[in-house]
Amino acid sequence: MKRLIPLIILCIFVTEPVSATHNRAGEITLSQLDDYTYEILITTFTYTLSQADRSSLEVQWGDNTVSSAPRTSITRLPNFYQKNTYIAQHTFPGPGTYKIVVQDPNRNLGVKNIPNSVNVVFSITTTISINPAIGKNSTPVLLNPPIDRAALDQMFVHNPAAYDPDGDSISYKLTVCTEEDGRPIENYVLPTASDTLFIDAVTGDLYWIRPTEIGIYNIAIDIEEWRDGVKIGNIVRDMQIEVYETDNNTPEITRMPDLCVEAGEYVAFRVIANDVNDDSLMLSSSGGPFVVDGEQAVFEVDAENSYAGHSEGVFTWQTDCSHVRQQNYTAVFKAEDNNPETQLVDIKNVNIRVIGSPPDTPQLIAASNSVTVTWKPDPCPYVTGYRVYRREGPSGFTPDSCVTGVPAYTGYETIAILDDPNDTIYFDDNNGSGLNQGAEYCYMIVSIYPDGALSIPSGEACTPLIAGVPAMLQVSVTNDSPSGDIELKWAQPLDLDTIPANGPYEYIITRNSGLFGQDQELVFSKQTADISDTIFTDTDANTELFPYSYRIILYNNEEGNRFMISDPDIQERASSFYPDLTGGDNQISIRMVKNVPWINYDYTIYRHNETTGVFDSIGYTTDPVYVDRGLKNNEEYCYRVKSTGWRSIEGRLYENVNYSHVNCTQPVDTMPPCTPILSGQSFCDAFYNLLTWRLPADSCMEDIVGYKLYYSPTEAGTPLLIEDYESEPTDTSYIDLKTEETLTGCYYISAVDSFANESALSARLCLDECSNYVLPNVFSPNNDRTNDLFVPLRTAYVEKVDFQVFNRWGLLIFQTDDPDLNWDGKIMGTDKVVSPGVYYYICEVFEPRLGGIESYTLTGFIYVFSGNENDVFIE
Repeated sequence: MKRLIPLIILCIFVTEPVSATHNRAGEITLSQLDDYTYEILITTFTYTLSQADRSSLEVQWGDNTVSSAPRTSITRLPNFYQKNTYIAQHTFPGPGTYKIVVQDPNRNLGVKNIPNSVNVVFSITTTISINPAIGKNSTPVLLNPPIDRAALDQMFVHNPAAYDPDGDSISYKLTVCTEEDGRPIENYVLPTASDTLFIDAVTGDLYWIRPTEIGIYNIAIDIEEWRDGVKIGNIVRDMQIEVYETDNNTPEITRMPDLCVEAGEYVAFRVIANDVNDDSLMLSSSGGPFVVDGEQAVFEVDAENSYAGHSEGVFTWQTDCSHVRQQNYTAVFKAEDNNPETQLVDIKNVNIRVIGSPPDTPQLIAASNSVTVTWKPDPCPYVTGYRVYRREGPSGFTPDSCVTGVPAYTGYETIAILDDPNDTIYFDDNNGSGLNQGAEYCYMIVSIYPDGALSIPSGEACTPLIAGVPAMLQVSVTNDSPSGDIELKWAQPLDLDTIPANGPYEYIITRNSGLFGQDQELVFSKQTADISDTIFTDTDANTELFPYSYRIILYNNEEGNRFMISDPDIQERASSFYPDLTGGDNQISIRMVKNVPWINYDYTIYRHNETTGVFDSIGYTTDPVYVDRGLKNNEEYCYRVKSTGWRSIEGRLYENVNYSHVNCTQPVDTMPPCTPILSGQSFCDAFYNLLTWRLPADSCMEDIVGYKLYYSPTEAGTPLLIEDYESEPTDTSYIDLKTEETLTGCYYISAVDSFANESALSARLCLDECSNYVLPNVFSPNNDRTNDLFVPLRTAYVEKVDFQVFNRWGLLIFQTDDPDLNWDGKIMGTDKVVSPGVYYYICEVFEPRLGGIESYTLTGFIYVFSGNENDVFIE
């Protein structure tokens, strides 16, 4: 018997290559159709002399589903190559990272660096991350085929010509070719070289310096896709290279420089190749510029300047602003000779960066402590917004031909990012702190493109602030009531020319509701012979509503000589300020909200005392946010704030004190409790998982009233709530009894407090410990009610089996897919019990695992007894 089973297996393998020795190379690419639906394109290159030919391929989608992709095209190529394309669509269940596997038995015969390649399953993989937060994500496309030829002891160069339609960056590295289920091939080695074999991580150029042995070789190129420094997918391309011994020499393309062009420029250059053997040459091209949306590049061979051993071609591309992106476009040029013995190739790349044109130089409207910056909308329809840069004093910066954005070394800093291409007005008051008098402020504008690419910066525009106008110093709420008081103070113009404006004067005070004066306006008048009379009290303000914004306009009010001294269009505003309150768990967060041209350097916080009826000082801060802690939830607390600040006007320092409006709110527990730390183990014999957890600190136990437990049977599955129960915070264990289903799975837990706030889910805990489907090696089917059936020692957690029993001649005598087996010793299809002896079994076991249903194979011998002590066994 021991000699028969290997014979059966040998027969299987001897016949297999006849129909399954054809796969040479391939890759998988994906295009996103909507949020979770993708179209897959599988490209394979096969050996045409093999009888094996697949009209469809099975796709493992990485979400525990499998479907078939039909073949959509066949292209026959020289040297017994056939290109096959397969297309299918699939909707993934939701966000996640999915490893897609396509496999097909087997690889072609004689691959030097893959042991026994003809019996190795061919597989290719691609991984894609689906995440609405990162936006659309299609894989790169590979524009050069994964098959090539090399010459013994000569340098070999290849480039996959990867192009990412989303503008993501691409990197390259060598990896291991894969076999069944996308596993790395055991004992795989890279081809040998007299010097080295490597791939340039940035350009994708594969260099083999130099092959030392003729034959067929396969290599795998891992093409990784990155966005904002985060890896979001990869393609593992399986490539085949045939090495020939030849007297032919590789042609050579003259190296060309990389280019940086402004969108709208016309790009044109010549490509020149030479061959020392004077073979005729065929020039071709591929790469991103030839497949972009909009105007595409063109490459034409110059027949008049091409002859034996020499060829030229012309590359042209009319760029436009749709081509602007962060990453370069790579044009790949290939020269292939027509040598009668062996055709060889050379490859050269040209990287082309297309950058956005500069916006128009901005226009500036200066006030006493602010600047309004305006500019024309960028005419490119693909612009998504703008960056606004500012510095004190001119920089003299003029960008060179390939600088985008405004470099930090210029002294400029980003003060605003606007996400609307039609938003071309920016009011700069230094985020409410006001700009400093006496300084000259300069601005530059940069356009933003969909992938975050920045344009060439605009021209530099500069302006001083406007002096000689009233400058606001104080807006203080002195009486809080429906008819309350707000006191205003301002600084008189210090450099006013009193010859034309010798008084008397009128100050016009305008009041608007709203922080920036955007709502209804009221007008007050203050007439005075003394321009230094700069105090006004608004006695008709409902200070229970807030805030209010004020503006001071100065007139010369002489009879017959009345005119406006300060322009209201550039006159600054100053608002009353108020505490913006946010209730939390036993606390209230107080944020100081204002729009003022001075700098506040500290705040005193007052809270209303219900017993005394006055506001008590409870705290002091230099930050614009203060948190009042130790409060009772659902009780109302009222606050007012005193600010202390300063302002410099034309070299003079002014200090001020302002009181806020009164505001009230209640603390409400909206803070989620601490996230528990989950652990656990499986008790396979008892059919349960024991889960335990702890809180990261003792203080976390406060207010916890229960826990929620979530479960998914697989790693990729969506966790579902399986238990929601109230308990003491110290009750931190749970038994998940599973007598009818697998113990394999992943758990999460969260904590819940008395206000129904739920913590974040814990880190995932996956258990996959119970896998011991064990078969005995003896039974006695003699109806003595003892050991009459051949059954496994454990059947729990097994989905199904493929159990086969063979006699010593290799004949199948019993088969079942029932995990309980229950073989009564009878030959399949009869009532005859087998003779005592030794039988061979093969059992493929299918179990639920973390990745879905997985299988493994058990083999062994069964000793069948009749119960007669004279049984004789023949092996």
